Amino acid sequence: MDSYYSADDVANAKGLQFLAYTSTSMATFWIYDYVCSLHEELTFLRLSRWTKVKGLYIITRYIPFLVLIMDIYLYFAPNETPDRCRMVISIYACLTVISLLCSELFFVLRTCALWNNNRIILAAILSTLFAVTVASLIADVLSVGDSHVTISMIPKITGCYRTSHGFQGSIPFLLLFAFQLGLISLTIIRAVQNWRVFNSPLYEVVLRHNLFYYTCGLLLSAANVLMQTLFSQVRETPIPFDMIY
Repeated sequence: MDSYYSADDVANAKGLQFLAYTSTSMATFWIYDYVCSLHEELTFLRLSRWTKVKGLYIITRYIPFLVLIMDIYLYFAPNETPDRCRMVISIYACLTVISLLCSELFFVLRTCALWNNNRIILAAILSTLFAVTVASLIADVLSVGDSHVTISMIPKITGCYRTSHGFQGSIPFLLLFAFQLGLISLTIIRAVQNWRVFNSPLYEVVLRHNLFYYTCGLLLSAANVLMQTLFSQVRETPIPFDMIY
């Protein structure tokens, strides 16, 4: 006799398949990008001297690989109990927070370099980043109470996800958007101040790259907030815990 599955079971299975395809695509593009720059990467790691910034670069560069591994495991591992799935999601969330924090620290260093490493600017930015990180962690802990873990009831559809119906999931991205907006504002202010003073190609390259990176970060943070808000309005719609940029 044919098995009967409810509409919710089918919707959950489709959501898991969509998340599996998404994580696979992200992993493919990330690995392709890494392979294309592998020679330059090895040259940099082998010949450059070891500094704190290089250590920060290595963490920022390679933690996303661990995030992608956890992401793929989450959606391709055989059906587990909700507790096991919740544990994997927690590890995935911690790695994502570390990755985002290290990425933002690079933006902080680039911005402070434009301000000639002004201590007041550096202290203000780092204090704001610390506050954003703590507030994001608190919002994530609070969002756990408004979410639950779902696994597929259909055979051969593996994986699990966390479904959220509240607004707490969008708070970290809103805070990140505000922080990045502050960084890009500082960059623009410095550019206006020194536009006629510094006639250096290197200064222009750093300025242009900063604005490009910050704009991408703003757009992706806004996209995360939009996706979290839209999907959280739909009952039993799976949403990714975090999106990496």
